[in-house]
Amino acid sequence: MSRWLVTGARGMLGRDLVSLLERRGEAVTGLSRSDLDITDAGAVRDALARWRPAVVVNCAAWTAVDDAEASEDAALRVNGGAVAGLAACCASQGAALVQVSTDYVFDGRGREPYPEDGLPAPRTAYGRTKLAGERAVLEQAGLAGYVVRTGWLYGAHGPSFVATMIRKERGRETVHVVDDQRGQPTWSMDVADRIHALIASPAAPGIYHATSSGETTWFGLAREVFRALGADPARVRPATSSAVARPAPRPAYSVLGHAAWARAGLTPIGDWQQALRRGLPGLAAMAAAAEPTP
Repeated sequence: MSRWLVTGARGMLGRDLVSLLERRGEAVTGLSRSDLDITDAGAVRDALARWRPAVVVNCAAWTAVDDAEASEDAALRVNGGAVAGLAACCASQGAALVQVSTDYVFDGRGREPYPEDGLPAPRTAYGRTKLAGERAVLEQAGLAGYVVRTGWLYGAHGPSFVATMIRKERGRETVHVVDDQRGQPTWSMDVADRIHALIASPAAPGIYHATSSGETTWFGLAREVFRALGADPARVRPATSSAVARPAPRPAYSVLGHAAWARAGLTPIGDWQQALRRGLPGLAAMAAAAEPTP
């Protein structure tokens, strides 16, 4: 039985990971931001000294993509500097470190799935700061460091595009959704499952892409959500990215390859549509429970 420590444990992925590990009989400690600010080097040292984890999974991050454009230094302290400190601390105590990263480390201009060893070329402050964290983990001497990239994440414990579409459907609205960005909708519980499988196996440290198989657009995802809820998918209308101005440019192509899983003797996450149908009932139930009582 491994002792796991999960930072950012109140976020979408962190909560799913702690829940999954507990169900599988692992000894796990989940620390929220109020429990542990990873930018506080002394607090990080104290936490690792107290809990003595065999594995640390860092789910703590600055994830506000647009805000990072105006506050890159602040985002870098969380996504880069703090990760470097965490990596050094893990190395000194012999703990493995799993760093959760993002498709935004690529330029989003590709036409074929980005391989794990593809050349990063982030176009946003968020992507640059997350890449700094990746490099800190992979370059830390004496560390068993794993970088797990994901994207288009949705889950029961936090805001997501899928949750927004559920709310829109319940409001009987017609919605316009961009149809010129492609990616892999990924259920956070599936990412948690692959992180556990990765550490439970003899897989070598390195980069792994934890996204669903297949690909679609945000428009295609929205229509699939409506369809799965028994609603008319024609209520979702296509739009272009140019119609939605944002400080940080969104990648036109965020499809990631999964070859590293096969090399490790593991299977990647399966088809995105099947995962959506597994995860959607729980999300829909939470959305219904959150609605005010008439």
